[in-house]
Amino acid sequence: QVQLVESGGGLVEAGGSLRLSCAASGRTFSTYAMGWFRQAPGKEREFVAGINRGGGTTYVIDTVKGRFTISRDNAKNTVYLQMNSLKPEDTAIYYCAAARISARSPDFWGQGTQVTVSS
Repeated sequence: QVQLVESGGGLVEAGGSLRLSCAASGRTFSTYAMGWFRQAPGKEREFVAGINRGGGTTYVIDTVKGRFTISRDNAKNTVYLQMNSLKPEDTAIYYCAAARISARSPDFWGQGTQVTVSS
């Protein structure tokens, strides 16, 4: 079992940046692949980025490639999502997730943090 708490969301103008953090409880953080998902109003939740257990392999979806970066610090039990050049279409609730196998298929979810990008 792992508990996840996101922070760092907020309101930002288009072109701005935010860094989301997700702090995990427990001593097994490094055994989980981690992912970030988002859900915009009226849309389904979508996978945004994933990182493997050691942090050496990352993946982001095409719509955020070159703008978003996922990273993790296993010593701090924290995963990050650096978001640059934000666009209004990035507005969503962003969720952190932990997975035993694949970041795309999480076993545990955080409560979410709102990101709003104004035009």
